[in-house]
Amino acid sequence: MHMIFDTHAHYDDEAFDEDREELLAAMNAGGIGTIVNACAAIDGLDKTVALMEKYPFIYGAVGVHPDDADKMTDETLDRIRMLCRHEKTVAVGEIGLDYYWHKEKEEHRIQQDMFRAQMDIAREEKLPFMVHSREAAEDTLQIVREYVKDGMYGGIIHCFSYSKEIAREYLNMGLYLGIGGVVTFTNGRKLKEVVEYAPLSQLLLETDCPYLAPKPHRGKRNSSLNLPLVVAAIAELKGVSEETVIRVTEENAKKLLMKTEEK
Repeated sequence: MHMIFDTHAHYDDEAFDEDREELLAAMNAGGIGTIVNACAAIDGLDKTVALMEKYPFIYGAVGVHPDDADKMTDETLDRIRMLCRHEKTVAVGEIGLDYYWHKEKEEHRIQQDMFRAQMDIAREEKLPFMVHSREAAEDTLQIVREYVKDGMYGGIIHCFSYSKEIAREYLNMGLYLGIGGVVTFTNGRKLKEVVEYAPLSQLLLETDCPYLAPKPHRGKRNSSLNLPLVVAAIAELKGVSEETVIRVTEENAKKLLMKTEEK
């Protein structure tokens, strides 16, 4: 039986402090088979390792979000490199560029430097990358293109939010697009067009929980248990069954992320 594979969650977030254990205990019954907890803040590295070690179905992506790029040191990069060797680490992420809150050119330069440093680690450690990109379409595309050209081990454009034209660039590089709650939003037309256009073989399910809960839970705390709503939206857009969406996205995730025997 195929189960939903959530490729991007933040169960280390304080939004889950009250009921984390009960919520995670309900995943299997809710049809959720595997979850990748993605690091964001620097202190999320150790918290993600703790989750991987406690729950058999939770794996980890290790990296630092661009919001924290200015706090990173060589020591942070060494820690990420070391954690890449953990048997349950499946990707380097979430890394990338975010110009939404950061408007200064100097901030952009620091983010780009740390993005490249973490892409270097992904290449050295033979792991896929998980990219966060917000209001930084061109710069993100340029850096990803530069790395993929010289050989990488696959990657995900997490929470894809750009146009069909930019999606085409990433799909042509053989990368995957992470699709979550936004595909259910009334104002998510751009993403719906991308999902219609992209091959199902290059789509992955993700929540980004506790953020981006799908309709009708928009604005509330999100969790992997809401992914059937995302599955239903994708199935409708692609004209396939929900079972097909679950099966193909699970196969995609396992193919990209669970290459444990090759590490």
